[in-house]
Amino acid sequence: MFSVNDTGFYGKFGGAYVPEMLHASVEELRRCYLDISQSDDFQTEFRQLLRDFAGRPTPLFRANSLSEKYQAEIYLKREDLCHTGAHKINNTIGQILLAKRLGKKRIIAETGAGQHGVATATVCALLQLKCVVYMGAIDVKRQAPNVARMKMLGAEVRTAESGSKTLKDATNEAIRDWIANPSDTYYLIGSVVGPHPYPDMVTRFQSVISEEIKKQLLEKTGSENPTAVIACVGGGSNAAGAFYEYLNEKEVRLVAVEAAGKGVDSGESAATTYLGKPGIIHGSMTLLMQDEFGQITEPHSISAGLDYPGIGPLHAHLFDSGRAEFLSVTDDESMKAGLDLCRLEGIIPAIESAHALAALEKLKFKKDDVVVVNLSGRGDKDLQTYIDYFSI
Repeated sequence: MFSVNDTGFYGKFGGAYVPEMLHASVEELRRCYLDISQSDDFQTEFRQLLRDFAGRPTPLFRANSLSEKYQAEIYLKREDLCHTGAHKINNTIGQILLAKRLGKKRIIAETGAGQHGVATATVCALLQLKCVVYMGAIDVKRQAPNVARMKMLGAEVRTAESGSKTLKDATNEAIRDWIANPSDTYYLIGSVVGPHPYPDMVTRFQSVISEEIKKQLLEKTGSENPTAVIACVGGGSNAAGAFYEYLNEKEVRLVAVEAAGKGVDSGESAATTYLGKPGIIHGSMTLLMQDEFGQITEPHSISAGLDYPGIGPLHAHLFDSGRAEFLSVTDDESMKAGLDLCRLEGIIPAIESAHALAALEKLKFKKDDVVVVNLSGRGDKDLQTYIDYFSI
């Protein structure tokens, strides 16, 4: 029910709306990605790198103080402990192995918070492939540590100066590059967005998250299924990975948390399911923030990784079908939740992940409910934002 169909749609969302010059590249990927990624030799190499390079499995940590505060069994899936500091490495390992098998020599990527850019630069260094990362000018400033990491890893960082100068605009620039260099270039998309097969492909590579959650919960609680899984959603790759193994387990609540920014009705928000309507962005039909003329409205979030005017088509379908609950959390609520985790559990989360934590304030649970929050990244990259916000 929640799998992509043969034409790349989840319900009425998805598809591949691309310029003619990209049709051959996207079609090549569509024809090949399942056969290649499901082959024994690919899976052997993929799983080995997840284990030995990325550091999987990541722990499932019972957060004692949070459990006491919210009167439920709260577990954190520690994607922040992955190599490079976030879940992004799972997908970049998968896609770089795919690109290698397709004979591509040059890799391009977009990034907002910088974690996908770092993860892409990392795997390009590992396999000695040329890497170009596009990043909005605003994000280059607010995520300076990750810009430095990308450059240290040998990537060229190109700044997007158009539009809101954030993730949307970086993606636009990456697509323009791909159009200009279709033969030797592989576009390594960082989220469950873009034309088919990217949303499905990225979801499959990230599904290792929920695969591990099931095994770890069985060991810790005697059951594979939690009461709820909570994850933040910009494009939504960490949420897609955390939800994947539970999509058809209807007793498991799936809670997706979007960025409300300064308030959903403030004009400075990224709460797509509240503000958006169906439209096409970056090659797929999805829910999209747009005005009455169909022009994209600029999103806002204090978190660079959630500062996007749409969501992936899988998430649009989960919202439209009612399978997942969608909440929105303001900048202020997320920052407070991030500081709470620091002081209650000794973990500094990425501000994106802090949005998921803030949802705990909005939900009701029973004492024996088991709640898994996907801690998608660590807060090193956001220290300056935390320092400025709290005047530390």
